[in-house]
Amino acid sequence: MNSIRLRLLVLLLAMLAVAALVMGGVTYHNVLAETEALFDYQLRQMALSLRDQGAIAPDQASALADRQLDFVIQIWSADGSAIYASRPHEQLPTRALLGLADVTVGNQAWRTFSVFTGQRVIQVAQPRQIRQTLAANAALRSVAPLLGLAPLLALVIWWLASLTLRPLKQVAQAVSERDSSSLAPLPGAGLPDELAPLVHALNALLQRLSSTLDVQRAFVADAAHELRSPLTALKLQLGLLERAADDATRAAAVKALGDGITRAAWLVEQLLALARNEPAAPALPFEPVDLAEITRAATAATVPAALARGTEIDLQADAALPLLGDAASLTVLVRNLVDNAVRHAPPGSRVEVQASLDHGAPLLVVDDAGPGIPVHERERVFDRFYRRQPAASEGSGLGLAIVRTVATRHAATVVLGDAPLGGLRVTVRFGPAPAPPLPMSPPLPPA
Repeated sequence: MNSIRLRLLVLLLAMLAVAALVMGGVTYHNVLAETEALFDYQLRQMALSLRDQGAIAPDQASALADRQLDFVIQIWSADGSAIYASRPHEQLPTRALLGLADVTVGNQAWRTFSVFTGQRVIQVAQPRQIRQTLAANAALRSVAPLLGLAPLLALVIWWLASLTLRPLKQVAQAVSERDSSSLAPLPGAGLPDELAPLVHALNALLQRLSSTLDVQRAFVADAAHELRSPLTALKLQLGLLERAADDATRAAAVKALGDGITRAAWLVEQLLALARNEPAAPALPFEPVDLAEITRAATAATVPAALARGTEIDLQADAALPLLGDAASLTVLVRNLVDNAVRHAPPGSRVEVQASLDHGAPLLVVDDAGPGIPVHERERVFDRFYRRQPAASEGSGLGLAIVRTVATRHAATVVLGDAPLGGLRVTVRFGPAPAPPLPMSPPLPPA
């Protein structure tokens, strides 16, 4: 039973049935008690009305003898002799108990009231079966309206439940009518307090999804634009290779083609690294890694490019920097920083890379002697495909964007500043290092 409406109806109808049964039972019991009290009152009043009366007149006696009258009146003298009986009955009470009493004669149960006047005893009796039948009929008549009202109340409850759940149905219909391109917010006016948080959460999700799709569309468009240039260059270089007239020209075209393929492969690798570390990407499985070892390996991969420019790389790394993270993404982060520093530093200059523990947290610092970045542009350079000098830059414009994305995924911060070497300093500060596992105590020798 997964329907909220069905569950609500079943619960409300069950409560209505229980309430009707309880109210009917209480009403039935109360009416029975009140009817019994009323019959007892009639017995008492009839007996007391004959207390001061002398002989019973014939017309009164004939009225009391009517068999349609449920009551039987008996009068005894003080010595117990029967003086009067309103009508003959095969099973009349033969003795009187003063006050109200229940008397059984043979198979007949009677309810009696007797009063002693000093000279005679007056008793008024009524068959128990007749009293019970009359009382039960009166009780049923009082409960009948409630029983007849129950189905009407059930219909009203069904209607109210449908009316109450109508906003939920309208929201579900509004969502089902949308297609994959419709991310406009759902109408939130006039919603019940219980449904409004759900609609607001859905609208917030739609807004985040719309923003993510906009970013992805822009990313795809920028990536296509960036890939068009190297692919066009590769096509032109292939044409030059085909038209080469001698070995020297052919060798130059082959080298240019190889360099173009290398740049295109690097751009694709950067795009994959950025997509893998996007906030909307599946969560990366973090595991204990050593930032110092990652820094040494990533720096070593940039040494050939540094040697080609005559740039010296000064690496200072602690023995071990434990960290929870993704080794592949952190390698891309370090390599992008060192590669950017080598590429922007003047030939023959120096790049300093430091990985250390600062106040209990791993810290990565990369300094270069390049032109640096003005303060007003330091936030802009983290945008994708942004180049300060597009014509002169050989990069893809993704390096720092990937650095910030990977750092954000690892709860780290990236700060740009001025390096002591005169260029740019990039500082990546990670969270506190995980505590080393406690050493296990050696097992106790057997007793």
